[in-house]
Amino acid sequence: MQTENEPQTESPNPPQKRKPFAALQYRDYRLLWLGQGVSQIGTQMRIVAIAWQIYHLTHDPLSLGFIGLCRVVPLIASSLLGGTIADAVDRRKLLLVCQAVLFFCSVSLFLVTITGIVTVWWIYGITIASSSVNGFERPANSALIPALVPRNQLANALSLSTLNWQIAMVSGPGLGGLIIWALDVQGAYLIDSFSFIGVIGALLLIHYRPSGPSGSRISLEAAIEGFRFAWNKKILVANMLLDFVATFFGSATTLLPIFATEILKVDELGYGLLTASEAAGAVIASFVLAWFQVGHTRKPGVWVIGAVMFYSFFTILFGFSTWLPLSMLWLALVGASDTVSMVLRQTISQLVTPDHMRGRMQSVNMIFFAGGPQLGEVEAGIVARLSGAQFSVISGGFACVVMVIAVGLLSRSLREYEFDK
Repeated sequence: MQTENEPQTESPNPPQKRKPFAALQYRDYRLLWLGQGVSQIGTQMRIVAIAWQIYHLTHDPLSLGFIGLCRVVPLIASSLLGGTIADAVDRRKLLLVCQAVLFFCSVSLFLVTITGIVTVWWIYGITIASSSVNGFERPANSALIPALVPRNQLANALSLSTLNWQIAMVSGPGLGGLIIWALDVQGAYLIDSFSFIGVIGALLLIHYRPSGPSGSRISLEAAIEGFRFAWNKKILVANMLLDFVATFFGSATTLLPIFATEILKVDELGYGLLTASEAAGAVIASFVLAWFQVGHTRKPGVWVIGAVMFYSFFTILFGFSTWLPLSMLWLALVGASDTVSMVLRQTISQLVTPDHMRGRMQSVNMIFFAGGPQLGEVEAGIVARLSGAQFSVISGGFACVVMVIAVGLLSRSLREYEFDK
């Protein structure tokens, strides 16, 4: 008889009674979920503090823009090696090492700030270091979750993990602003450092241990094997393409300051409401998905295609809107549909990937996940510069519709995919 803490196998589990937030009944996942929730809020506080500190050090918008490069380039570069290592070693131990290094990065930000030696180059260097570590941490974390819950509860676990992340995205920046106001940026860095105790403690307390050596090796050939696996698995290609086209063509977030000031004619409060709307929609959708057990959804691939299509439509409607309440509604629906798509895509990708390949699959997926938004910001900015912000968002939404239709028609494997019964 299998206990809740035994490593899960790839064999299907018998149907269970549907319960809201069912994945939280498994001790190991519950510990990791709580620990990561605390840590992710601290991370969002640190991100806000870094932006605030760089601007006050330089008063240069371009210096703020470089932070994005310092995050995405090392993340993508290290993720390929990170996925390969995650498939070759104990993922729990790898996560412990990564979290310890990330803790040291946050402590370093606190120390260089409190001693007064901080410069923008210190911040860039520490950001590059932490982003490089994230390239190892994220594939290992994504690949560990399926081992902590039964196969038929994976969708619920991923919904709850998404809910965790979205709550951090909503609450972290606000808390960070309050901490900066009360204790300055060094206070935010110090609290972020303490937040790592949650996830490190969870990793030390979970009972799960791998049953034996994975058999994978750390080599260029192993990394290439991950690319080959993802490329030959057409359903994974379709999932990653949908993720890329949605974030490349459909993202309106970059242009929100222009919409707030020039189109909607609102002040800082209105801008704040706009920026919170998409995250609020995502939080609500994550809660609903976790409550209603989407792992029992029939034809989840069709739901993915439909969700990205709605994401495109709501983006277009936002582009046309000139009234703040309506714009907030469309952005909330953008966030909700994006969350539905993301949870189902992640679940499908995890279930069609054998355990010994999950780290490398996640590292390949990270290229699309991280590259799409960054390149999309460039695309949106260029089109807005040439033809205006509204045209940029509306045309991007229509381009996304076309690409979604193409992927949906060409990917029979995604349309016909079914979860295990």
